[in-house]
Amino acid sequence: MKDIQLKEIFNQFNHTSEFNSYKELVSGHINDTYLIKTTSKPFYVLQRIDHNVFKNVPGLIHNKVNVSQHLLRKFQHLPKEKQYRKVLTFVKAKKDNNYFFNDKNGGFWNLMIYISDSQTFEVVNNKEVAYEGGKLFGEFLNLTSDFEADKLIEVIPNFHSMSFRYLQFHSALQSSSQKRIFKAKDYIKVISNLKEEMHLLENLKKSGKIKTRVTHNDTKISNALFTKDNKALCVIDTDTVMPGIVHYDYGDAIRTICNTAAEDEKDLSKVEFNLDFYKTYKNGFLEKTENSLTDIELKYLPLGAKTMIFIMALRFLTDYLNNDIYYKTNYLEHNLDRAKNQFKLIESYSQKVEIITF
Repeated sequence: MKDIQLKEIFNQFNHTSEFNSYKELVSGHINDTYLIKTTSKPFYVLQRIDHNVFKNVPGLIHNKVNVSQHLLRKFQHLPKEKQYRKVLTFVKAKKDNNYFFNDKNGGFWNLMIYISDSQTFEVVNNKEVAYEGGKLFGEFLNLTSDFEADKLIEVIPNFHSMSFRYLQFHSALQSSSQKRIFKAKDYIKVISNLKEEMHLLENLKKSGKIKTRVTHNDTKISNALFTKDNKALCVIDTDTVMPGIVHYDYGDAIRTICNTAAEDEKDLSKVEFNLDFYKTYKNGFLEKTENSLTDIELKYLPLGAKTMIFIMALRFLTDYLNNDIYYKTNYLEHNLDRAKNQFKLIESYSQKVEIITF
């Protein structure tokens, strides 16, 4: 039954292919994504955007299509087949000349050309992948540096706003049980002690000293596509592309690449900041961005890493104080363990940051 439904939706888009079969792609946590295999190549990726998470789906589609078209113009010197491997290519729907189809249940769908002979990584296990990931996300920022960020829609308001996250934290603190507050008391103190430092980037952004740019805003390594021989290929999952600062993308990548343990590892002795991966990612990143970043942006890149680790620690602890209403949990203190993990990563980062040359 599902293949019939997917075929009907697939055929609402302007392609000349014939639906053959589908395979669900389950790497993401929000949208429903399917590989559509056709009788001849190319294959396609059909995706239903979760409009409970993303309130303005047309705006989201607008953002990622326009950024992709901007990137495609930068690769005009390449043969067509190589262009389509470097940039996500979206297919228009038959109705209303849009890049999305709205089904009878209110679901929003978009269609992309599938990039074959590629792979993704959930974790980084070697310096080559860290270096190539740095180059790829750095190239994305460099090639979009001349795109006017104010033409993008803020699809998730306040996503990386430290002021907003502190307000959420204080609200949770006021309504939380004394039992949860007691268990979190050491980390509540850390949050208070780091408040001034953790607002530095936001204040520099507000003052205009740090430029607002096009940013990806979800630069975990699984959103980088690689060739089969581990070379960087294409930035994917651009649903959160919107205005931001370079430090968000740099820091979020570092947060996910340089933790030596899983995000919810309970044994904190296993949680360390991987300095080798940091240096390697940084080298790849700067190779592509150094000439397009200002001196002040470069100066505060290391703080971007600390800030993005902290903001996740803050969000996990806030959710724990709120009785786990946002993140899915597998046991009673799952969010507290996640928060402890990120706070340990901050501690490890801070111990090593002085020997990091920039």
